[in-house]
Formats: sequence, structure tokens, C-alpha cells
Amino acid sequence: VQLQASGGGLVQAGGSLSLSCAASGFTFDGYNIGWFRQAPGKEREGILCISNSDASAYYADSVKGRFTVSTDNAKNTVYLQMNSLKPEDTAVYYCARSRNWNPANKQSYDSWGQGTLVTVSS
Repeated sequence: VQLQASGGGLVQAGGSLSLSCAASGFTFDGYNIGWFRQAPGKEREGILCISNSDASAYYADSVKGRFTVSTDNAKNTVYLQMNSLKPEDTAVYYCARSRNWNPANKQSYDSWGQGTLVTVSS
């Protein structure tokens, strides 16, 4: 089982960035894929989760209206589209999988990608 997050980089405030989470060793059926981020000196926070059972989606208030999540089951990849980025979005972004629907709870996730760094300059 492997999750590979990619697409991070440097972007100016107000800009957009798209992250990908490619999964291997399992299929999305029956799993939820969550996105977390961890800024320096802060706790890892859950910001998004999509259920591949019924397409339910969870968005943290901090990203609601700016970030969207989508899935390409044929490619076993989940995408995170980030718009209207702010300096406070600067963090390492991780994707992870879970069986249970508890989107913001890190303990619900049993496999994590390695993280990709997003830096938003002011």
C-alpha cells in the first residue's frame, strides 16, 4: 500500500495549485481519502476528505470555498485543487486513507503519503 502526494511548490498569495495523491497497492473502493496539512510548529490538521463509497466530502472551515477535492478512479488518484491561496496555507500536505468516516481524526487513517510542501508567499 502506497500513497504518493505530489504537486507542491511556491505560489503567490491569491494563486492556485493542484496537488495529486496517487495510490498503489489498493483500490479506492470502500476507502476514504483525506488531505491533511502541517505547518511548522503546528499540529497536523485534517482539511478535506472524500468518500469513494458515496462521494461525500468533508471540508474544514479554513479551506471551505477555496479548496475542492476530486477523484479519478481509473487512475487511482485524488486531486486537491487549491484556489485563492493565503500565506497561512503554507504547510506540508499529506494524503491518507481510512475505512471509517471520521474525516478530521488522524487516528482514523491507516496509511499516509510522504507529504508535499506548499509555500504561499505574501
